[in-house]
Amino acid sequence: MRKELDNTKATVRLRKSAYRKEWYLYIESYPVRVAGKDSPQRVREYLNRTITTPIWDKSRTARTTEATQTFKPKRDLNGIILCKSEIDQEACIYADSVRKLRQREYDNASLYSDTEIAQAEQKERLQQNFIKYFDKVADKRHRNSSLSIQTNWERVHVLLKMFAGDTLLFSQIDNRLAEDFKFFLLSAPCGGSKKGTISRNTASTYFSIFKAALKQAFIDGYLTIDLSAKIKGIQEQESRREYLTLDELNKLANTPCERDVLKRAALFSALTGLRHCDIQKYCCPVKIN
Repeated sequence: MRKELDNTKATVRLRKSAYRKEWYLYIESYPVRVAGKDSPQRVREYLNRTITTPIWDKSRTARTTEATQTFKPKRDLNGIILCKSEIDQEACIYADSVRKLRQREYDNASLYSDTEIAQAEQKERLQQNFIKYFDKVADKRHRNSSLSIQTNWERVHVLLKMFAGDTLLFSQIDNRLAEDFKFFLLSAPCGGSKKGTISRNTASTYFSIFKAALKQAFIDGYLTIDLSAKIKGIQEQESRREYLTLDELNKLANTPCERDVLKRAALFSALTGLRHCDIQKYCCPVKIN
């Protein structure tokens, strides 16, 4: 199947200033395909350059009204606008250099295959910062989650910066880096005022969050391989959990309490395993402290 070419042409043009006797230099390109637009667009790029001494071609009439008659600028054999002033001529040569650059970009874009375009876009995504992306994922996925989940994601974000600095490109992420981050977590410091290193079970939770972010990056197209499926997590240690026996629960239920809401919250926590903070946030309309 033949690929349709846009044949975009970039041209240096002049626009008269409304207040002074000078002309702005700009690049006009047409037709240009713009995302979200059905029809080709005319794109203008102003160059922050003005001239005051263009030479007009009296044989080529431009826009004409009853009061005035204007002409198109005279150009040399290479299409560069001619000026009387040397400084203005340098500005026109600069404008033509930008035009050549834009023309090359449009020509190359027309020649790229769909596969080459996809490869170029993927290469650009690989140069994005994973740590900034991680922060956006955390906000998007857990904006309305419990405080503990938000805190865990925030802590992993801090530990990622401790491990890799402010910038970690997607192109740098592979199995080896993931394993290095895993070992870093196993000896990572506690946050806040706590001293020592985090527990193995906490490290396991943090590494699972890291894997979840990698999974999302694969879904969003920043990674070409699902690294989260290839990386083993941190094995949790079995921990002893204290719980109330049935007799103790009955005794608690029969124990008087001045605040009925506090008693019901305690029983609800004991029977469901929900933490105090989660009950306070999601289940109880009044403060139970």
